[in-house]
Amino acid sequence: MIRKMTLVGAMLAATTAAAQDSVPIQPIDVNAARAELGKRMFYDTRLSGDTNLACASCHDPEKGFSDGEALSQAYTGAGHFRNSPTLANVGYRAAWMHDGRLGTNLNDVAREMITETYLMNMDMRIMQERMKQDPKYVEMFAAAGMSEPSNGGARNALMDFMKTIVSRGAPVDTGDLSEAATRGQAIFEGKGNCASCHVGPRYTDDQPHNIGVADNPDIWADAERHSAFVTYAKFMGVENYMNLREDLGAYIRNHRPETKRSFLTPTLRELTWTAPYMHNGTIETLAGVVDFYNAGGGDDPLKDESLKPLGLSDGEKADLVAYLEALSGESFDTDAYVWREDDFDYTVIEDWRNVKN
Repeated sequence: MIRKMTLVGAMLAATTAAAQDSVPIQPIDVNAARAELGKRMFYDTRLSGDTNLACASCHDPEKGFSDGEALSQAYTGAGHFRNSPTLANVGYRAAWMHDGRLGTNLNDVAREMITETYLMNMDMRIMQERMKQDPKYVEMFAAAGMSEPSNGGARNALMDFMKTIVSRGAPVDTGDLSEAATRGQAIFEGKGNCASCHVGPRYTDDQPHNIGVADNPDIWADAERHSAFVTYAKFMGVENYMNLREDLGAYIRNHRPETKRSFLTPTLRELTWTAPYMHNGTIETLAGVVDFYNAGGGDDPLKDESLKPLGLSDGEKADLVAYLEALSGESFDTDAYVWREDDFDYTVIEDWRNVKN
């Protein structure tokens, strides 16, 4: 019988703020052997077409499963046009991608990340064959109750591993808020109006909003990033995509003009590890984020009407930053999340770099 392991979500449910009274996050049962297989895959560059990118290239556990870059990496010859979000608590997400174009199924997310041309650009039939030729993968698939490496099994394994990425040890969960953070919590729930969108134990409503974030000009100044943006916009049916110089966000889901430049509310979990901020990495610090909201957001005719100047004093802004920092817990740089390098045969991986797809 395959062993199961339970992920206790109590640390997330411990949020005490009245504004955070959503249904507590429940424990998630995952197949332990399958999650361990998914962990190996997560760090394996052979999941990308030219074997140069792994999932962990853009989702580093030492950085809260983000990458610390304003705009993330992409496949050779391309560059991404958005910031890499944290994977903390992704097993509970209601929507994926900054534009929300993918639903709750982590299996679908894994497929898109692996196969999209400007991301990992992998033909999953080739990926399956690569895993079949690695004795360790054959062994791990069997241990997880699967007869041999397969595409569906691989996606399920990645899905189970991602479900294990759960925040833990944040002061807001342990009750160890500083005096400044306690004052900041009151601002978060009151004068700052933050809790109108950042709700529940993950501090997000999983809905798109236009807050007036300025576009990142590096997307169009860099030919490789622009190329990836054009590929994405064309596939999503965006009009006049060759001349477009703005990220339309959730507009690509319904093509309604009023949804232009709206993006999903990000989780506030693990903020201290995941700078820079916003969907395009244009704000470098938490203090900068607070200043942005204190000014009433950015300048956009479609900006959410709830965004108004807050009139926070310097002390109140500092307290709010202290509370935001209290939403981050321990680093994910532990044995539970980092694959040991000696478990890979890098000679085999290097050989694959010479294989043409």
